[in-house]
Amino acid sequence: MDRMLRPVHRWVWGNFDRRVRKLLAFAEVEGDGGRDILRAAELTADPLLRRLYLAHAADELRHGEMFRRRGSEILRALQARSTSGFQADWLAPSGHGVDDLNVDGTDDTLLAFLHLSEKAAATRFAVYRDVLQDDLPTQKIFEAILRDEAFHMNYAFSQLARVSPQHHWRRLWRARLSRLWKAYLRLAAALGGIMGALILTIQYFVLLPPFAWLAKRAARREPPGWTPISPSRNGSLNRQY
Repeated sequence: MDRMLRPVHRWVWGNFDRRVRKLLAFAEVEGDGGRDILRAAELTADPLLRRLYLAHAADELRHGEMFRRRGSEILRALQARSTSGFQADWLAPSGHGVDDLNVDGTDDTLLAFLHLSEKAAATRFAVYRDVLQDDLPTQKIFEAILRDEAFHMNYAFSQLARVSPQHHWRRLWRARLSRLWKAYLRLAAALGGIMGALILTIQYFVLLPPFAWLAKRAARREPPGWTPISPSRNGSLNRQY
């Protein structure tokens, strides 16, 4: 899907304002993922997994710093900011879903999730690298991170097969269905936002004018100036009502 949407990714990343926003969003996602994996390293009882989780978390935190530094460099180099408000985050997502990581489950569930998310990240980052031919420093960052993503993807799968030799394929399919459901929810939320904006626009231009015309018509019927009130209502003002 990401390869099919390469022209869309090229358009999204072609705007420098969107490029800065996405790099900073990547930095936030990678940093959150690194902290979650650190928490997983604290909870696991497997010493080998603990070492791998710690190495993975260190990579994620380093990736976040690389994205943040590059985004700040582009931001300082910009002479004029774009006024485009459309970021297309659901077409070119920021990060690879580690911010949705659940570290309270078992190691096999976590490893299945990590394998699929890192695999998706490797595919998406390869597309981002290819469309950033006009920005060699950012392209080199994605190239360096791709090597780490390949290691994360491979260790997660090998360790999943080790800790759950009988059921690792079932765990992968369950994690894959969970990712598909979350992708559907993101798409539905994006389409819902677009439909809501369209419906409100139609209501503004179709329903509001008749009410405005009726209000102006009623205002013309009101007599100008002060309107006298009856003596029964013109009582003392020593009470609230």
